[in-house]
Amino acid sequence: MKLSLTLLVTALGFTAAKKNNPFAPKVTRKTAKGKMNAKLMSNAKTLRRLDGEDEEQEVDLSGYSIKFEKCQFVKQYDGEEGGGGNEDVDTILSTKRFVIFRMCPDSSCSSCNYNYGEYIVDMDTYLEAALGYKQEVQEENCNTCNECYEKAAEAAEADDDAAEEDEDAWKCQNVDTSTCYAECQNIENMEENGYMDASEFTECQQLDYEDDYGNVYYAGAMCASSGSRIKIGIFTDEECSNYDETKDIENYMKNDDGYNMKLSYHLLKQTFAEGECVASCVVEEEENPDEDNGDDEKEVEINQMCEELYEASGKCESSHGFEQGIVDYDNYDNQVRNEELVCDFISSLKAGHYDQTGEIVVSGGRTTLGGGSTTSGGQKFALTFFILGSVGLAGYAAMLHSQLTKGAKADLSRQGGAMA
Repeated sequence: MKLSLTLLVTALGFTAAKKNNPFAPKVTRKTAKGKMNAKLMSNAKTLRRLDGEDEEQEVDLSGYSIKFEKCQFVKQYDGEEGGGGNEDVDTILSTKRFVIFRMCPDSSCSSCNYNYGEYIVDMDTYLEAALGYKQEVQEENCNTCNECYEKAAEAAEADDDAAEEDEDAWKCQNVDTSTCYAECQNIENMEENGYMDASEFTECQQLDYEDDYGNVYYAGAMCASSGSRIKIGIFTDEECSNYDETKDIENYMKNDDGYNMKLSYHLLKQTFAEGECVASCVVEEEENPDEDNGDDEKEVEINQMCEELYEASGKCESSHGFEQGIVDYDNYDNQVRNEELVCDFISSLKAGHYDQTGEIVVSGGRTTLGGGSTTSGGQKFALTFFILGSVGLAGYAAMLHSQLTKGAKADLSRQGGAMA
């Protein structure tokens, strides 16, 4: 399947997310399982029903969770003279980075076979939203863990009556300080332990290294393991388009004192969790289980990560039975018209039509769009067969020509003798 990537960009309609985003809730969730910090809550959008006929309604995401599907690079013609104006690049191709994800119902990311939507967004947007969310969750969890650890230490030195006076003791009921405290300490002391956070290198950046020939290198996020993972790789250009597979990123990681460091993927790997949800679209607030919270429905808070990714993505929903799909909303007219094109492009990426670096894969061989090409074993055999066949046919034609020429001369000789 061959698709024009220029048309794709038009179909995806990657635009900035709207600042004020009204949602219409259909369910109300109350749970004490989630732990979000104040910053996340302040950024979350409130779901509210709009009664005015002229008001716009938008898709209700409160019953869905995000599942990572695939990461894929795609090389395409830049469309601008000189490779987009970068005189240092010796190719007219540019590398586009995409992430495919799903909105799965009711946190069913292990199956997610029906009533889901499939989406494609540029990798930078995905990582910015996902890492921001995961960083906030990590900070909140570690703050809670540290508080509970200190409370447990204080309780061990105090009498039982003093321990019962703590009104916030319920927050630590489901916190296993024996494991979370050690993990949080490792994160806090990462650099002292010889590690650097891989999430800090997802944006393309020049490394503090220069070889004997004056060459510099760049680090940035890339797809790995057939698109099922995202890792940090080394590139030879400032756009992080030309991956250098001969180099290991950890050989170029050094701290301020010049000591070699390793990369920690503890945070980045959470953005491409396999077989589980990356994030629930509902912000779940902690509640004291011992208090009567009443039966009043509360406003549902939507996770900012879900909102941003949904607004920025190209959408393929109707073919998967997505109940809250864009087909029912007037403000997604452009994306509805281009949904089939988006679905086709997502299918082509998932079918393995591109390799890890974004080159098009054709019938088991690889066609390099950068000006050179490599041939498979079958192609080499066919080429050799046709060359030898052509040589054989040429020899056979020469032999026939020689025989015909000799036969014509002999006939002329006999005719000449008869006339004499």
